[in-house]
Amino acid sequence: MLARDEDILEAAEAWRKAGRGVALATVVETWGSAPRPVGSNLIIDEDGNFLGSVSGGCVEGAVVAEAVDVIGSGEPKMLEFGVADSTAWEVGLSCGGRICVYVEKVD
Repeated sequence: MLARDEDILEAAEAWRKAGRGVALATVVETWGSAPRPVGSNLIIDEDGNFLGSVSGGCVEGAVVAEAVDVIGSGEPKMLEFGVADSTAWEVGLSCGGRICVYVEKVD
């Protein structure tokens, strides 16, 4: 689901105030044809609910799953998806580019 940056950050704040564990995923690098630009955000709660987009839908499921782990561990992760990566085909990134997504817990 796409949303304005302000909506995403406001939702993250509201989710935290409601006591939900929250992670923020941010596109930090792109190469070639990438579905979303650097700076695109996705927030995820501990139950896998999310708002925003880091990939136009093609790798969101994998990012959400990793974000749930980040919420549990508190340890950030750098994720990379690309057309040459077998994981990219599994999650649907077939656009020919690569994206690097940083996932961190929001406290």
